Amino acid sequence: MPNSAYKVIDIIGSSDKSWEDATRNAISTASESIKHPRVAEVKEHDVTIDESGKITAFRVKISLSFKYGI
Repeated sequence: MPNSAYKVIDIIGSSDKSWEDATRNAISTASESIKHPRVAEVKEHDVTIDESGKITAFRVKISLSFKYGI
């Protein structure tokens, strides 16, 4: 897009169901305060595990770009 500027931020989303749901949660929450999100790139995946070895949360770190100055 000509004459456009974009900002990129890193955010972390979490879910007790899946990495996909964690990604949706991150983007949905960020979209409440960021106008015009454009592209999200998943950078990292991880999980938290309890003492019994059960996964308790899926987490993703994403880079989210949005149009700057609108």
